Amino acid sequence: MELACLDLEGVLVPEIWINVAERTGIAALRLTTRDVPDYDQLMRGRLALLDQHGLKLSDIQRVIASMGPLEGAREFLDWLRERFQVVILSDTYYEFAMPLMRQLGWPALFCHRLEIVDDRVVGYTLRQADSKQQAVRAFHSLNFRVIAAGDSYNDTAMLAEAEAGILFRPPQNVIDEFPQFPVARTFEEMREEFRKASMGSA
Repeated sequence: MELACLDLEGVLVPEIWINVAERTGIAALRLTTRDVPDYDQLMRGRLALLDQHGLKLSDIQRVIASMGPLEGAREFLDWLRERFQVVILSDTYYEFAMPLMRQLGWPALFCHRLEIVDDRVVGYTLRQADSKQQAVRAFHSLNFRVIAAGDSYNDTAMLAEAEAGILFRPPQNVIDEFPQFPVARTFEEMREEFRKASMGSA
């Protein structure tokens, strides 16, 4: 049985923190792991900014609910689910992702959790370290063959662990560092890559 594992942000939906930064005017929230490689340092900085500006979870969820999936993402996901079991593997948080999951038809999502007190984001709990790669390993132990797609550095371990990995609209530096992965720039190209990678020629 074949399983499709997709990153969420940059593949099916826009980057959440960048959109929150744009909607709230808090420019420092635009920082990602490309700017701050230490994830804990990055998240602590984000939490401090939320506290400093009095931004609540409900404020962020309203921004996220207004974002919507990338154009063509829902149709691509529906196409994929007709041919594969599909799991979204993401470094986002359930409390952020739910408004977007609704618009995507509630696909299975494995991600992390926020610690919330009185509508304030006070901390976060990772499901596990290297969660995307570990999930693919776990699927292998269940005798699934995995095709994975993502857009950035934090997806490359997942892509390498899978039988086939696809980069979707990645930055040039990721393309240069990981030339072994095919690149898709449109959802039609992504469909074609999944067809080529599938033993069943989906």
